Amino acid sequence: MSSAALPSPARPSPAQRDPAWPARVGWLLFALVLLWPALVATEFKPWVLWAPENAEPTWRFLSAFVPPAHDAEFLALVARETWRTVAIATAGITLALVIAVPMTLLSTRTLSISALSGRMARGPFWARQGVRWALILLRSVPELVWALVFVRVVGLGPTSGVLAIALTYGGMLGKVYGEILESGDDHASATLLRQGSSRLQAFFYAVLPGNAAELTSYTVYRWECAIRSSVVLGFVGAGGLGQMMDTSMKMFAGGEVATMLLVFIALVALADRASAFLRRSLG
Repeated sequence: MSSAALPSPARPSPAQRDPAWPARVGWLLFALVLLWPALVATEFKPWVLWAPENAEPTWRFLSAFVPPAHDAEFLALVARETWRTVAIATAGITLALVIAVPMTLLSTRTLSISALSGRMARGPFWARQGVRWALILLRSVPELVWALVFVRVVGLGPTSGVLAIALTYGGMLGKVYGEILESGDDHASATLLRQGSSRLQAFFYAVLPGNAAELTSYTVYRWECAIRSSVVLGFVGAGGLGQMMDTSMKMFAGGEVATMLLVFIALVALADRASAFLRRSLG
C-alpha cells in the first residue's frame, strides 16, 4: 500500500487547542528551576530509602509495629492519656478564643465606627495596628517554643501545653477571624452602626450570621490542629499522649507506638466528622 493511501493524522481544531499551555509549561519549568536549589540545600535524597544497606534496618523498624499492643492495662492507660490530650487541646482552644475574639473585634475594620466616613481616625487606626502587631507576635512564635518556656516556668505537665496552644492559636484565630469578617459584605453592619448600634450589636446581628459557618469550620479545624500539637508538645514534657509515646519510643516498644498512632488517627478522623456535621448544621 502506498503512503498516499494512509490517512493523515487529524489535527486539533483551533477551538480544541489550549492557548495557555506554553505559559503553563513555562511557569512549571520556572518553578522547577527555583525548587532545585532548595532541594540541593536540604540534601533531599529520597532514593537512600531503597539503598540495599538500609533495607534491613527499615524492615526491622517497621516490623516492630506489628502487632499493636492491646493488653487491657495498656489500653486503659492509653485511654486516660488520650482524654488528657483532648482536654489539653480543648482547654487551649478555649483560652485561644478568649484571646482571639476581643482582638478580632478591635482589629476588624468592618466594625470600626470611625471608618464609616471613609477614612479611619488616627487614634483608632493605630490602636487597630497595635492589635494586629500583637496577633503577629503571638502566632509567629511556634507553640513548641512557648511550651519550652512554660515548662521552665510552671514545670512539667499539661498546663504548659494549654498555655502554649492558647497563645499561638489565639494569634492564628484572631488573624483568620479578621480576614473572614472583612471579606464579607459589610453593608448590613455599616447600616446598623450608622443607626447608632454598638459594635457588639453590629457583630451579633449583621456580621456573625453571614459568617458563622466559616468561622465555626475554621475553629473546629484549629481544634483538630491543636490535638496534633498537644501530641507533639508531649515530647517536651507537656503531658498527654505525646509524652507517653515518647517514653515508648525510647524503650523501642513499637507495638505500643502503633496503638497510640491508631488512636491518634481516630481522634483526627473524629474531629473531621465533627467539623463536617457543624458545617451542615450551620449551612
